[in-house]
Amino acid sequence: MSPDQTVEAAVVRLLAGREHSRAELRRKLSGRFASTELEPVLDDLAERGLQSDRRFAEAYAAMRQSRGYGPLAIRAELKQRGVDAALIASALDALDPDWLAQMRGLSERKFGADPPADRKQMARRGRFLAQRGFPADLIHQLLRD
Repeated sequence: MSPDQTVEAAVVRLLAGREHSRAELRRKLSGRFASTELEPVLDDLAERGLQSDRRFAEAYAAMRQSRGYGPLAIRAELKQRGVDAALIASALDALDPDWLAQMRGLSERKFGADPPADRKQMARRGRFLAQRGFPADLIHQLLRD
C-alpha cells in the first residue's frame, strides 16, 4: 500500500463516520501524516465530492438547530471547526427557522408555559437562552411577550 493510499484510507475512514470540515481532518491527521502528504489527498477528495465544507456546515447547523441551539452558538462552533465565514452564513440562511418559535418551545420545555413571575425568573430565562446562542434582541422580544 502506497503512502497516498494510507492517507486517503485514513481520511475516508473518518468521513465514513460523519461529515468533517477540511480543518478538522487536517487537525486530526496532522500528527500521523505530513502536510505535504495530507493536503493533496484532501484536495483530491474535495474535488471528487467526498469531502465538502459546505455539506459539513449545512449538516452541522441543522443538527445543532434541531438540538435547541441558536444562530450565535452555531456560528461560533462552525468557526471553531475551521469553516469559512461565507459558508457559515450560507448554512444558517439555508436553515431559515423561526428562531422566536424555537426559543419559545425551548423556554417552555425548560421553565414551563407560565410567564416569568418576576425579574429574577426573567433574567434566568434570558441567561439560559443567551447561553444557547440566541441573539439578545430576540430574547428581549420573547420575554416581553
